[in-house]
Amino acid sequence: MSCDHPRIEALGDHEFLIRFTLDADTVAIQVRADPEIVARIAGPDPDEARVVAATAAFLIARQRPDDLPPQLDLDDVAAAYDGYVAELHDQIGSAPADD
Repeated sequence: MSCDHPRIEALGDHEFLIRFTLDADTVAIQVRADPEIVARIAGPDPDEARVVAATAAFLIARQRPDDLPPQLDLDDVAAAYDGYVAELHDQIGSAPADD
């Protein structure tokens, strides 16, 4: 399996589309960036797209993109993976945002 880095597209209203290229196929997953989870990960005034990109990397490190549901919410990810919020918070929560 070869999976390229995901491409993130903001759809508005906390919604994002993540596209993974898996071998010759494209897998698309619509993600809702639950504002409460995003704030727990990245603090006040967070960069939702950055949290979604980190979430995509987190998920594909654990399973194939084509095994993920076509739609998911970050609170579902937090419920499914005990260390998700803490791990992403350690990665990006205290890092300065790019201005």
